[in-house]
Amino acid sequence: MKAKLTYVFDAYCGWCHGFGPAVTGFTAANAGRIELDVVSGGLFTGARVAPIGTMPYVAGANARIAELTGAEFGPGYLALVADGRFRMDSTAAATGFAALRTLAPERALEAAEAMQRAFYVDGLSLSEADTYRHLAGQLGLDADTVLTGLAAATAATQDFTRAARLGVTSYPTLLLHTGTGVVRLGGPTSTAAQLTDALDHHLASVSA
Repeated sequence: MKAKLTYVFDAYCGWCHGFGPAVTGFTAANAGRIELDVVSGGLFTGARVAPIGTMPYVAGANARIAELTGAEFGPGYLALVADGRFRMDSTAAATGFAALRTLAPERALEAAEAMQRAFYVDGLSLSEADTYRHLAGQLGLDADTVLTGLAAATAATQDFTRAARLGVTSYPTLLLHTGTGVVRLGGPTSTAAQLTDALDHHLASVSA
């Protein structure tokens, strides 16, 4: 029986952008023995949806993320930071992710990574329909169906509720489901190999 894992990310989370390639590598390396669900968290909701220019910590955090994970922050995104007016809305991003995931649930992680590249490299808004038309084309999905999914107002709330029920309060979080609850694997700077080692450790302890 495959081990079940849940990856909780936020498309507007810089640390998730840095961690994503490690999760992708980990998932590929362990494809024969794990099942991975990908769920959106709600980092920027309500009063936290504010112009990026009001968040003075962003530039320093990005430098740290790049240093520790090798993540790329492209010119499109850096222009948004310099301008300062862009508002990151996790509810819109989670709704868009759900629309992509519904069409290709087995490629949810690929969709999450494509969204984060669209924002953090190309500077595309994850609140705009044109971005999802672009992403649908990248992923080979029907764009009109994806855009219809953007009207599913409850999709983001359902993901946020699920993340909360799992006890997730920070992103990224990779969880292994066990018979006694969930166990967090690694952290934002973990490599794919380190995540595999952590999985091996927990599975060995269960079978011992």
